[in-house]
Amino acid sequence: MLAVGLMSGTSLDGTDAALVEITGVNEQTKVQLRHFNSYPFTAAVKERIQAALTPETSDVAAICSLDFELGALFGAAVQQVCREAGVPLSALSFIASHGQTIYHLPRPENNAQVPSTMQIGEPAVIAEQTRIPVISNFREADLAAGGQGAPIVPYSEYVLYRSATATRILQNIGGIGNATIIPRQGHLNDLLAFDTGPGNMVIDELCRHFYQEEYDHDGRHGAAGQVDETVLRQLLTHPYFQRPLPKTTGREDFGQAYAARLLKKYADLAPDDLIATATALTARSIAGAIEPYCQKPTELIVAGGGSYNRTLMAMLQEALPQVAVSTQEDHGYSSAAKEAIAMVVLGNQTWQGQPSNVPSATGANRSVILGRITPVDAS
Repeated sequence: MLAVGLMSGTSLDGTDAALVEITGVNEQTKVQLRHFNSYPFTAAVKERIQAALTPETSDVAAICSLDFELGALFGAAVQQVCREAGVPLSALSFIASHGQTIYHLPRPENNAQVPSTMQIGEPAVIAEQTRIPVISNFREADLAAGGQGAPIVPYSEYVLYRSATATRILQNIGGIGNATIIPRQGHLNDLLAFDTGPGNMVIDELCRHFYQEEYDHDGRHGAAGQVDETVLRQLLTHPYFQRPLPKTTGREDFGQAYAARLLKKYADLAPDDLIATATALTARSIAGAIEPYCQKPTELIVAGGGSYNRTLMAMLQEALPQVAVSTQEDHGYSSAAKEAIAMVVLGNQTWQGQPSNVPSATGANRSVILGRITPVDAS
């Protein structure tokens, strides 16, 4: 059957839409990417999202409005990706939408708060625009079962990438970095998955500040700078890197406020030197997090926007000389489409009444069916 997966991540770039043919269920799941595109947010929409997820500027009425505004944008992305592929909307069995995370609070430090998460992009709006059932809100059931609601993609990585000959580590580098460890000949309950720390988030914020550029294209600024090892050692003392598993992070730890502190504290560093050091922070934090699991032979398969940053990829390989570092493209997949495809895999499990969280990764008490289905009427 055909389905569209939608992803809007921590980088706030826009809506990723993957048209996927999917067959089977559980470990027999097979997918084929039919078409993919990413539809950028306008500067105004991006500004509204940024304001909504920043505690100092967040506003209940603004979030309420943005929820429906993003639902309309997600619905438009489904229509557009199908048009580009020459596939009628009526051919879709379902749409799987991750939504835009506004806040993720798996382990609140405030005792008055409870573990919770919020993704917006109203599924009823998507369903009304497309007349296709929508599966959404994938994180909440895991949180309700005692997990952290993240990482969200390990199940899809297990069914699509497990290997009988090598340990495989799937590293996504979006705004945040996250890793899934699949031991050689491992089973689902052998998986480990966790956020490694910052991905592109800090690099992007610095590029916006210094150059009014959304990201470091091909890692050019990082390549032009020199890593300040003293500063890097200080950055690697961030408490997140010492936290035990399971663990997740986000803009709350490494977002705009974190970048602002770096700019103030290290104002004497040249712009490209600070970007190079932030790039090294991503590479070294990933290497430090996954190195204990790199049993020979190990393959590190990188996805997400960071896989296109040549400087970051070179730093990763240098930090892990014993590991074969590659990208999704090297294995016949799309780095950019990976998470949108993962949404289809999760949606398919929900559609067929099967669980898709990974308790060994999230800390949940049990396996649960993720997501809610927003149906459409027959009219």
